[in-house]
Amino acid sequence: MFTFKDDVLKISVRSLVEFICREGDIDSRRGRGGDKAAMDAGSRAHRRIQKQMGSQYEAEVPMKMEFPSHNYTIAVEGRADGVITEADGVTIDEIKGTYRNLNKLDEPVGVHKAQAMVYAYMKCVCDGLDHISVMMTYVNLDNDEIKYFKESFSFGQVEEWFMDVLGRFRKWGDFLYDSKIRRQESIHELEFPFPYREGQRDIAVSVYKTIRMSKKLFIQAPTGVGKTMSTVFPAVKAVGENLGDKLFYLTAKTITRTVAEEAFAILRSKGAVFRTATITAKEKICMCGKPECNPLACPYAKGHFDRVNDAVYDMVTHEDVITRGIIEDYANRYTVCPFEFSLDATYWVDGVICDYNYVFDPDVYLKRYFSEGASGDYIFLIDEAHNLVDRAREMYSASLYKENFLKVRRLVDKVDKRLASALAKCNQNFLELKKMCDDVIVLESIGSVMISLERLFEEFTRFFEDKPEFEYSEEASELFFEVRHFINMYDLIQDNYVIYGEQTEEGFMLKLFCVNPAPCLAKCLDKGRSAVFFSATLLPVMYYKELLSSRDDYAIYVKSPFDAANRLLAVGYDVTSRYTRRNESEFLKIKSYIDSVTAQKKGNYMVFFPSYGYMESVYKLYGEKEKGNIIVQNRGMTEQEREQFLEQFVAGNSCTGFCVTGGVFSEGIDLKNESLIGAVIVGTGIPQICTERRLLKDYYEKKDGNGYDYAYTYPGMNKVLQAAGRVIRTMDDRGIIILLDDRFSKEAYVRLFPEEWSDYRLVRLSEASEVVADFWDGIDAGPQNL
Repeated sequence: MFTFKDDVLKISVRSLVEFICREGDIDSRRGRGGDKAAMDAGSRAHRRIQKQMGSQYEAEVPMKMEFPSHNYTIAVEGRADGVITEADGVTIDEIKGTYRNLNKLDEPVGVHKAQAMVYAYMKCVCDGLDHISVMMTYVNLDNDEIKYFKESFSFGQVEEWFMDVLGRFRKWGDFLYDSKIRRQESIHELEFPFPYREGQRDIAVSVYKTIRMSKKLFIQAPTGVGKTMSTVFPAVKAVGENLGDKLFYLTAKTITRTVAEEAFAILRSKGAVFRTATITAKEKICMCGKPECNPLACPYAKGHFDRVNDAVYDMVTHEDVITRGIIEDYANRYTVCPFEFSLDATYWVDGVICDYNYVFDPDVYLKRYFSEGASGDYIFLIDEAHNLVDRAREMYSASLYKENFLKVRRLVDKVDKRLASALAKCNQNFLELKKMCDDVIVLESIGSVMISLERLFEEFTRFFEDKPEFEYSEEASELFFEVRHFINMYDLIQDNYVIYGEQTEEGFMLKLFCVNPAPCLAKCLDKGRSAVFFSATLLPVMYYKELLSSRDDYAIYVKSPFDAANRLLAVGYDVTSRYTRRNESEFLKIKSYIDSVTAQKKGNYMVFFPSYGYMESVYKLYGEKEKGNIIVQNRGMTEQEREQFLEQFVAGNSCTGFCVTGGVFSEGIDLKNESLIGAVIVGTGIPQICTERRLLKDYYEKKDGNGYDYAYTYPGMNKVLQAAGRVIRTMDDRGIIILLDDRFSKEAYVRLFPEEWSDYRLVRLSEASEVVADFWDGIDAGPQNL
């Protein structure tokens, strides 16, 4: 919305009026065309109208004015769509494209008129005019119909109006200026809050240098190093030295958001003045249970824009830590939508803690920062970055099912023939593709399909503008958003995509599959200054650099600070989880390994299996009495069930958790000290064979000959490393990690082990109990017991 640099607060005309002059309700039933396709259609309409005007019409006229304030300057700038100079005076023309029925538009939209009024004031001052007119030109993007609203003003009228707008904005400028002064002074004296652990100084120095040089950095650092503080501290210092304007801490899970909040809180306790806001998903923070964002369904949506600026100002001037609870409190006080309220709050803080999708997801990203043409001095700290590969693939892929076109066509057939016809045409296109596809078909081009989808998108947009209260709006909206996403993703397609059709249980699917998300992520990351990717499992780092950014980026490897003597790593090389060897004999051997390992010391263990089916095959070998100490992860566990599962892992207890590798318990849980003393990991974690894994394998095999590794080995090994990382969490932890698969003894896997795993031991089932017992005996007879 604005930039504040060298004591100049720059804001565009549009941003100024959309912030200060907004009013009314949130209504998601309207304005669904606000994407690239609709914007392109609007731009074409702009140019067409401008070309039709005579010589007295000047298009895209740049204007800028500066207004001194205390110790800083407000600069307002923009481009007027048109300036008409005639004998009887000057007119500012503001053109807006819409899918709305213009017969139902009785007056110009307030913020649209306000935009023209700002340009009118600037033109009067610039040319010394004593009167001026403003004209709103609305063009229907569906039928090219045009409607005008024109009004004349004296200079005194536009001056009074503009000074009121500027005055209302000035308090926000004063807040920004004062906050920045206090922030920079406090950060100047800030020091690292703890004595540096081994590796922390290396991380902090590398992060700071990366930000200073506007580069990207990958950090592979094991659990316990203190990655969060080691990245947050230098990033905050960089902001304090004007090397960044705003910090985005991006996470994949709620638990890591909490860790980030704690890190910023520690820095504040040491004197840093650094406001942060945490964004919570709309579905979670909605006061009404289910987001129905319109004034009829939600009291928080009704009149939201009338109250939200007062709510934001109250909150940011009284709170330095804006968490979910704080947002809910103020949202209730002012009766505003907590989600939209939280997004507005991010303008006025120094750091934003949020999920990946608020920066990267093309449907969800914060358009106020990352829309087309927008950029800023942003610093991105990307936590648990190994998760971003699959998340990004999902964000930038898109799929449509033939059956959904038929379903929605039946719903709208008697209501809107034009929309029904567009849906029928898409269904026909998909039917033709379906006839070509026995199982899976890879397609080079889908040009005719895209023409039909773009027409459908236009018909959908017109339909929702005309009939916002359509009875089956939810079903139709779901398909509309899927079509919109598909069109937007098609615009991104380069050689990092595969287009394919597949017969699935749900019907015939057409998919744009993003095999390499790096080019898509780059468009987002390039809108900021610097990015730091960090995780305990970025191995091999070249794989992550290629899929998340570029092989040319910096990378550092931080050694584990933990004493290797406190951890046993053993590889059982006489078993395997290969599909060809999945039989009762192998399952019995796995059971014997588990029993041998867990019998040597009373405590809590986790066993990670390659699938639910494999886990159940081993579990059923246990007798009823043996099952008493075993708790099993179930499919689709609720949050409460997960908590109950983890509550069993407390010091002094003796239980064995059967879990799935890559599931909710193999990552992001923190069982310290004696809460967990061992992990047994069955298999190499490789994903199950499916269409997309085969496509990934083929793509990377052609690209650089690493197809199998990119599709299977590396993603699987990451899951193994994450599961193993549950055991040793602090300097005081003692524990064992047992890898059960002969493939772990081969060079192809050993080369993927972290450096601290160089002391691994190869064992057979006959040796396992003795090796584990010796380890625990050595721990019990440690220096403290000699």
